[in-house]
Amino acid sequence: MNVSTSTRDTVATIRLQGRFDFSVHREFREAVKSAVSASAVREIEIDLSAVSYMDSSALGMLLLSRENAATERKTVVLVRPAENVRQVLEVANFHKLFTIR
Repeated sequence: MNVSTSTRDTVATIRLQGRFDFSVHREFREAVKSAVSASAVREIEIDLSAVSYMDSSALGMLLLSRENAATERKTVVLVRPAENVRQVLEVANFHKLFTIR
């Protein structure tokens, strides 16, 4: 799994590539922490376009990122999930918790 981050104006983007599972929890947590702590950032986009696999621990990490962002009045948006990832998100009812673009 590769995790990269970028910031443009008030949007921080966390791009994930490969398998999104527990093995990436530290790297993902640090990326979210950095985005949440950036004072100019109002929205955190998690780009799922290159994620080939997502398990239940990844769902938990997404929920934690949402909670952490909310404490700083920031929002988390899931963007461009691949079809297999979109199906996992829909089965877990994440479309009710997140904006998915």
